[in-house]
Amino acid sequence: QVQLEESGGRMVQAGASLRLSCAASGHSLSDYAMGWFRQVPGKSRELVATINLYDGNPRFGDFVKGRFAISRDDVKNLVLLEMNNLKPEDTAVYYCAAKLGSGYWFTQLDIDYWGKGTLVTVSS
Repeated sequence: QVQLEESGGRMVQAGASLRLSCAASGHSLSDYAMGWFRQVPGKSRELVATINLYDGNPRFGDFVKGRFAISRDDVKNLVLLEMNNLKPEDTAVYYCAAKLGSGYWFTQLDIDYWGKGTLVTVSS
């Protein structure tokens, strides 16, 4: 069993940067590909970024366009999402997600564990 806890979400102005953290407990993250999803009311959860467990190679949703970075520290059991040049359309609840085994592209159906989410609000 893996417990994931996100932090770092808050209200910022457009153009600002924000770092989201995902702290894991209960099991080492070294067995999991990790990702961040986001969701706004009335819409399905969409993939923001993933980072694989073997090579640490990241993948990003098309809307990211070079603005975000994802990293992981398997010793600290931590996954970070650095978001730059935030836009009002980035407003959402951001969820940390863990998928057992290797993977680059996930869907919600692939996820084994979810965090409860952290709210990011970007004002114009």
